[in-house]
Amino acid sequence: MSKAKRYTPSKKTNKIFRFKRGNFLYLFLAPLFLAFLLSLLKQDIPTFLLTGTAFGLFFTTAKLNSKGLDNEYTYHTSKLTKAPIPYKSITGLLLGFSTLFTAWMVGGKPFLTGLFLGVISMIGYFLYYGFDPRKDKLENIGDISAEFVLETLFSARAKLAEVEEDMKKISEKTLHQQLSIATNKGYEILNNIEADPKDLRVARKFIVVYIEGIKNVTSAYTDIKEDEVSNQTKERFSTLLNDVEKRFDKEILRLKKNNQFDLDVQIDVLHQQIKN
Repeated sequence: MSKAKRYTPSKKTNKIFRFKRGNFLYLFLAPLFLAFLLSLLKQDIPTFLLTGTAFGLFFTTAKLNSKGLDNEYTYHTSKLTKAPIPYKSITGLLLGFSTLFTAWMVGGKPFLTGLFLGVISMIGYFLYYGFDPRKDKLENIGDISAEFVLETLFSARAKLAEVEEDMKKISEKTLHQQLSIATNKGYEILNNIEADPKDLRVARKFIVVYIEGIKNVTSAYTDIKEDEVSNQTKERFSTLLNDVEKRFDKEILRLKKNNQFDLDVQIDVLHQQIKN
């Protein structure tokens, strides 16, 4: 099976990233959840509604923070991307409001005290987590629009993701494994293009024809109940996937040779400049 890594960070890496920095805000939920349960047991409806609202605010804050950290991680591990949606900025503001609401409406503190605590919590959040990246990472690619490259790669990865979703419906082990190999190699090709966007000139036909084709065939296969698909059709599908894997291998090799050629050209140019 191919060892190609996907464009998106692994689930394990993302979990570690969130554990180190993102789960802190979830600690605020424990006392609010306890107060929420106690008010329910006491049938104290006003307190129940207030603590429930406060819990919902802090829960939403924590989820937005996790989303913001995920986007920030993807941004920093991508060579070509746009600045993410400012989830962290929204989180900081919502944390300040949540703290104000909890201190004032739930805790019974004076409004100014709650406002002070809200501002302090908001400042503390930005000091600890920082702000969202604001600059697009859209380097000059020559005559190819960076937005076009991003749109093409996003569309191709979305199609591979659709194939992966359809794979969940396929119980035939051989077909499932072949599709897994094909999608991994597809991601590897897209990674190579992202690393050197100029490769999109020669690889766009591949993206349009082969990735789109494997998505359509897989979708058509899963539209039929698998036990109703004839063995002959399964064999033809398996043969097709073997051919797709070979074509993907050729594309990967071609992209690597193209990168090698670019490197050789740069070396020759620099060598000539040194001579002159």
